[in-house]
Amino acid sequence: MDSDSGSDYEGEVPHFPRDLPNILITGTPGTGKTTTSEMVAEATGLTHINVGDLVKAKSLHEGLDTEYDSYILDEDKLIDEMEEMMKSGGKVVDFHTCEIFPERWFDLVIVLRTDNNVLYPRLESRGYNAKKINENMECEIMQVVLEDARESYAEQIVIELQSNSIDQMEENVSRIKAWMDNWIANNKKE
Repeated sequence: MDSDSGSDYEGEVPHFPRDLPNILITGTPGTGKTTTSEMVAEATGLTHINVGDLVKAKSLHEGLDTEYDSYILDEDKLIDEMEEMMKSGGKVVDFHTCEIFPERWFDLVIVLRTDNNVLYPRLESRGYNAKKINENMECEIMQVVLEDARESYAEQIVIELQSNSIDQMEENVSRIKAWMDNWIANNKKE
């Protein structure tokens, strides 16, 4: 899989042995993380973990932030809840924050990027208030999630992909599946 730097990442021995890789799909809200993650899970047989849904279902938060209409994440509870499920591999995790997760969990980190003229109407259609839209737009413009990923994970596993259309999403899924097939071939237990 090519990153913008032109290098290929073919997989490395994970921090703890597993038969299938773990993939993190991250990005600013509205970049297509959940849709892409669902498509990847369907194409690869990996188990999709929507962290936002998990936080709500298991009450892994400290209450609701009414200004942003979102839960205040309890990072320790979340990490404790996910630790065992991540060890076995075979997960595609979707969340807008990436730096909270242990580096050892992931073999590939995909950062989805979306052009402003596409992202703004997506956020608007979700019913976000103006302040929340503006902060998310600024986050995307300043590449906050991409920079967090680059600071939190090994350079060779962080890949930036455009996610403006269904065609790009489908292409991204094909690239991720090809990467996974290669990872499996390179990490077979003898």
